[in-house]
Amino acid sequence: MSNEDGAPQSDLDAAFAAIFDSDVDGLLDTPEKPKQLTADDRLERAFLEVIEFVQIHGREPSADTRDISERKLGARLVGIRGSDAKITALEHLDSEGLLSKQTQAGSVEELLTGEPDDVLGDLLAENDDLFDLSALPRASVKSPESRANRVKAQEFDQFRPLFARQHELLRAGEVVPRRFAGESTIKVGNFYLIRGMLAYVAAIFEPEPNAGKAADGEPKRRLHVIFENGTESRMYVQSLAVRIYEEEGQVLAKRTLETADIFAEDKGTGHIYVLRSLSDDPEISSIDNLYKIGFTTTSVEQRIKGAQDSATYLFAPVEIVADYQLFNVQPSIVEQKVHAAFAQFRLEIEAHEAGGKDSHPSEWFVCELEQIDQILDELFRQVQ
Repeated sequence: MSNEDGAPQSDLDAAFAAIFDSDVDGLLDTPEKPKQLTADDRLERAFLEVIEFVQIHGREPSADTRDISERKLGARLVGIRGSDAKITALEHLDSEGLLSKQTQAGSVEELLTGEPDDVLGDLLAENDDLFDLSALPRASVKSPESRANRVKAQEFDQFRPLFARQHELLRAGEVVPRRFAGESTIKVGNFYLIRGMLAYVAAIFEPEPNAGKAADGEPKRRLHVIFENGTESRMYVQSLAVRIYEEEGQVLAKRTLETADIFAEDKGTGHIYVLRSLSDDPEISSIDNLYKIGFTTTSVEQRIKGAQDSATYLFAPVEIVADYQLFNVQPSIVEQKVHAAFAQFRLEIEAHEAGGKDSHPSEWFVCELEQIDQILDELFRQVQ
């Protein structure tokens, strides 16, 4: 048999065979068709990029940063945590504990980093000078000590209820994030919010033999810090302080006057208060959800002394319903914002003095207590 040029077929076969036999580099091999990536493959690759970031930087990627690459990874992690199906599919790759239930505390992160609600968003945006944190120390380079090794917490189950309780208190508004006031305020039992994750100080140990000196000249002391993702660290007190500063972390505290010792370096500048009238006048006592909301630079107890003799309080005693202490803010701006936030609820009311003169108190509002608390809580968190 011959081809069209008359060459014997066997000669051509031999020639082709010689060519293929000489192809030791496989240049003439038919390339294998690349395996098509599945959705699961892409999901795993995406998650492994997040894991790699955590291993390199010692922290989770932020979804808020100006760094586009990190923001993409941060948003990806948020999306994964929001899907039970994705968590199940990726648990076998989660070497950093990113998907444990305790790290999926969206309620905390939303509470602290979410957009302000419609009532106060525009009002607060108008005054960037409402508070000034420029005096806070900032670390320009991350200290290696601030990234002390974390290991899996061996007895995490005994701490799990503590973290769950803090989330409940945050949702209820009984505790709020406050500005961190320095390493001297780090105490056993305190919770700190670092990059959306809670950290609990379980113990402060006595200085080790030959321990180095801290900035105040005292020997360095180690902490037992439990993180809500199920890890723990024996970092120095100074290391935790640096970490909180680096990540612009906060401390959780009750909204009471008793927490003043936690913020010894902060300057208390006043109180937002909510009062209920105890008037016997039917024109006043018949009004449901009537509250006086205001701001004072003194204690609320001092402010309401002699209420029964003042038109401001409708010539009647009042009951303190809520008292929120503020730190490091400009009193005049806070008072202005409180009034603006509740303007739509303001009640036009007259107070009749004994001499026949009528007064028109401007700080009485008709609004359900739950809604008042929501609005004030948002304002409180924004200005702090």
